[in-house]
Amino acid sequence: MGRALVEEALARGARRVYAGTRRPLEHPDARVTPVTLDVTDLAQIRAVADAIGKLDVLVNNAGICNADDLGERSALEEHLAVNLYGTYEMTKAVLPRLIASGGAVVNNVSLSALAPLPITPAYSLSKAAALSLTQAQRALLASSGVRVHAVLTGPTDTEMTEALDIPKADPADVARAILDAVDKGEEDIFPDPMSQLLADGWHNGVNKAFERQNAAMAR
Repeated sequence: MGRALVEEALARGARRVYAGTRRPLEHPDARVTPVTLDVTDLAQIRAVADAIGKLDVLVNNAGICNADDLGERSALEEHLAVNLYGTYEMTKAVLPRLIASGGAVVNNVSLSALAPLPITPAYSLSKAAALSLTQAQRALLASSGVRVHAVLTGPTDTEMTEALDIPKADPADVARAILDAVDKGEEDIFPDPMSQLLADGWHNGVNKAFERQNAAMAR
């Protein structure tokens, strides 16, 4: 998914894309600047934040998804470290640049944030927490001019889902839909056929209305 987002950003004329990966990355386009980044490593996060220049959009796409049964606390801690705290720390580190540019945060969450999958409960719990983080950031950063988007993806054809024999969306199509929605200012993005089935219910439901009501307290 990360590769697809990089390619879509380039196709839209991005002048610089910082691509954070745990392993070395080479890219033929000179506009791509690879950076070594493990979002559980605070030193690496700080180094990346210090190295980058102007930043318009931060996409928090790092994530892990392992099967578990909630039998071991370590499984939950592992998922929270990447899917929740990684998103939190990365956003915190580059926030001054986003405020300066009037930019946006895009958190790639998951439909599992809305209802847990029993085969990956630790993942689902961490994504539910990441969605709540996104909603809180949205309310708190609005006065600073920073927009915060939640991407509620359904099954997408990536390494994370390769073992699942189910219909999956093409990452390129998902990336295109995500950036289209960011351009349109959509707060909550449903970028694939499965997630689209829930979009109207979410946008017009009591949960979204309650979020907006609570967010008004931050003004």
